[in-house]
Amino acid sequence: MTTVSLTDVASYLPGDPVPAAFYTDHPGAEDKLRDHPMFKVPPSRHHVAPDETNADMVERAVQPLIERHGRAEIRGVDVLLVHSQLPDLPFVGAGTEVARRLGLNPEWLVDVANAGCASFVHMLKLARQILTTTAAKTALICNAQSAAGQWFTQSEVRKLAQAAIPGDGCGVGYVTTSAGAPVLDVEARHIGAYAGDMTVAVDDGRKYWEPGESQLRIGFTDASVAKVLARGNRLVPEVVTDLCRRLGVPAAGIDVLITNQPNRTFLRNWREALQLPAERHLNTFDRYGNLFGAAIPVTLDHAVRSGRVKDGDLVVLAGFAHAGDFAGAAAVRWHGGRR
Repeated sequence: MTTVSLTDVASYLPGDPVPAAFYTDHPGAEDKLRDHPMFKVPPSRHHVAPDETNADMVERAVQPLIERHGRAEIRGVDVLLVHSQLPDLPFVGAGTEVARRLGLNPEWLVDVANAGCASFVHMLKLARQILTTTAAKTALICNAQSAAGQWFTQSEVRKLAQAAIPGDGCGVGYVTTSAGAPVLDVEARHIGAYAGDMTVAVDDGRKYWEPGESQLRIGFTDASVAKVLARGNRLVPEVVTDLCRRLGVPAAGIDVLITNQPNRTFLRNWREALQLPAERHLNTFDRYGNLFGAAIPVTLDHAVRSGRVKDGDLVVLAGFAHAGDFAGAAAVRWHGGRR
């Protein structure tokens, strides 16, 4: 079987850090969920500029890959997978615009709409499958998160506890048919039973695309938050444990765990369930907030750059999406990639 490697990662964070006070000191900023463990406010996050798009962020995030591997090599990628949250346009994903900006002509171009906060794992599995079953040899996988500076800064939504948690950013991965940093295995679960449990809400009852005065928000209730907490606490340790079982290593043998980062409660519960010390479960939550799908590649890039991921480390990337409709974990034997 062809060996596929996560050869390199890179990232981009837009603008200057935005302090928590942007939300907590906003007039009328009070919400019954403000003290809930799901909504403990991170000190900092980044916001996209008003005219900054997902394609803009991907283009900027890819620049370090171009510098390290050469423009011709990146332009020659066979597969382009893109997950963007919030989409810039109805009907149209960011993939074709990313290809135009970067001068790519991929045989495979897919805008991935599902798998949310764990979409990097999902796209890594897709890239691995394509690279092992076709003539394709290289892939670029991109996660762009732009909802924080657009959706969650609306005047009424900004008052809510949910608004202070997300941040914007972009992470990208370069995947190749090589043995440098092999993807050892990927566990992915699409859980249809939980589909539809994540909802959006508007006070006037209109459909989100219909004109009106009410501002769109995520439809959190006490009951839905309790469901998400229970599912998230269970799903991530489950997929990581099952992945490690197939690899023949205990979960406690993971050198570096990087997950999505909805809040500090999930981060603590996951590492405790897997019996990992905090120094081996890396995150950027306090600096960048909940980066949704971009959290895994952004955190991995920062960990590599800071020396917290070393050659030979068993790196596990894991997370769950939405209200639990997807969960996944991928294992990589890291070996640099930084020329």
